[in-house]
Amino acid sequence: MNKKTVINAIIILLIGLISSSCKEKTSPQNMENDYKLLEVSLSNQTLSTHYSASIKGRQDIEIRPQVSGLITEILVTEGETVRKGQTLFILEQVAYKAALETAKANVEAAKAKVETEKLTVAAKAELYAEEVISLYDLQTSRNSLKTAEAQLAQAQAQEINAHNDLSYTVIKSPSDGVVGTLTHRVGTLVNSSITTPLTVISDNSDMYVYFSMTENHILSLTRQYGSLNKAIAAMPEVELKLSDGNVYEKKGRIETISGIIDKTTGAVSVRAAFPNENGILLSGGAGNVVFPYEMENVIVIPQAATYELQDKIFVYKVVNGIAESTEIQVFQINDGTTYIVESGLSIGDIIVAEGAGLLRNGIVITSGNE
Repeated sequence: MNKKTVINAIIILLIGLISSSCKEKTSPQNMENDYKLLEVSLSNQTLSTHYSASIKGRQDIEIRPQVSGLITEILVTEGETVRKGQTLFILEQVAYKAALETAKANVEAAKAKVETEKLTVAAKAELYAEEVISLYDLQTSRNSLKTAEAQLAQAQAQEINAHNDLSYTVIKSPSDGVVGTLTHRVGTLVNSSITTPLTVISDNSDMYVYFSMTENHILSLTRQYGSLNKAIAAMPEVELKLSDGNVYEKKGRIETISGIIDKTTGAVSVRAAFPNENGILLSGGAGNVVFPYEMENVIVIPQAATYELQDKIFVYKVVNGIAESTEIQVFQINDGTTYIVESGLSIGDIIVAEGAGLLRNGIVITSGNE
């Protein structure tokens, strides 16, 4: 073997050794990496979630006329605060006053006829006792009296109706509240069948805020507290974020949860009540209900310690210095930076706290810094 051949053999041998060494060092099982670690422990966490909401007065009452007529007076303005019984509108009264006077006259005539029939019955009763007339004549007189009394009752009922119709021309507020839009003006002919109400009176002393929760959320709360009523009683106070981005100064409470699931959305309607002494909240407004979740003694980990694969969430536990991919289940609500772990981790477990998406199963973890 010549000298050149020996040198070439030595070079080939060295290249093979270097290549083997490189493969060994780059093997996932032998890579040593310095990662920030976290020891799993329990802590308290407060989360919140936002629900789109609509705002309504405790009661929004549509004001409609009960009789037809021209509007002659409007005694309130839009946005005005009114009291129960305060006059809002007056309709033309001339025809209704005339009808009432006619009804009163009919009552008086009916009363006179009744008195006349009573005298007739008394007179015929004496004649019958003297056997001057027959029982038939007496009974006929008595029947005429009953007819007259029935006519009197009918006339009195018509008088009451006429009186009521006249009173309906003065339209009053059925409750305390705030006047909404005035949709008709003086001179407009209105009746009980109008499509648009004259206005709406909103009782804004307390406001109802309506929003929807998912069926799964309601079921979770029911299981947590044992029943829907207990869940409502245990629910924390909620906040209301207004459309201008500000949070309303008063907190509200959940009052009712509908027992019916909307088939189209799969959601359940929820109602919260907010005090409104200063009249800041207006019926018909919109906002977002901020619902807090106070969780005690739960496992909280940073979202940076997780990665997702096929809609599942995983972390890397460090076992004997080796990274092991582990699936976890997390609470459905999060703050965008952390997760509350419901299963998959135990107290004392060590996990990689950052960069989980860059790791692979079996990588050697050399750092123990928390």
